[in-house]
Amino acid sequence: MIADLPHAEFRAELAAAPVIAVVRAPSIPDAPALCAALAAGGIAWTELTFSTPDVVPHLRAAVAAGHRVGAGTVLTADQAREAVAAGVAFLVTPGLRPEVAAVAHQAGVPIVLGALTPSEVATALDLGTAAVKIFPARAFGPGYFKDLRGPYPGVPLVASGGVNAGNAADFLAQGALAVCAGTDVVPPDVVAAGDWDDITRRASAFVAALGRS
Repeated sequence: MIADLPHAEFRAELAAAPVIAVVRAPSIPDAPALCAALAAGGIAWTELTFSTPDVVPHLRAAVAAGHRVGAGTVLTADQAREAVAAGVAFLVTPGLRPEVAAVAHQAGVPIVLGALTPSEVATALDLGTAAVKIFPARAFGPGYFKDLRGPYPGVPLVASGGVNAGNAADFLAQGALAVCAGTDVVPPDVVAAGDWDDITRRASAFVAALGRS
């Protein structure tokens, strides 16, 4: 099954740097500076979500600055096309969105489809996802990832929702390919204030908690 999944290079790079910072903020004063602050703390991947107003110019600016940025909370084909036109490295959905997957495949952009149940994981695989985002991961905890590896050995799973510095290492130990860091690293008010030093400090603490050198 895993041999049929697209975008092996994307998965390999994600496994090597297994944290995606998911940004949900009322405003982003400087998207390239935000991504740089995260990278300085050891988080190479940034997901800017469509829940942030006017996110597309932020995506475009971060991409132009050379950052590894993707679009999250992509719910429609139109949003997917906007994100692809901005040059994003990947797309993420909170649930199963066939129309978004179709746009991603046509553009050759990796997509991480959201799922929770075993049946939804199977559907995500049928839709050609590059990895499966288990959301909300807090609903069943790290042990759920070990359970899913029974029927789905080798399928790349990403833990999202309720992941923090205290449990991220457990999700990885139980079989997650990567984890998503949310307000633990990028609190909306800190992002909106442009406190990049605080963002770097939070990112560093999160990465250190993984116990990886």
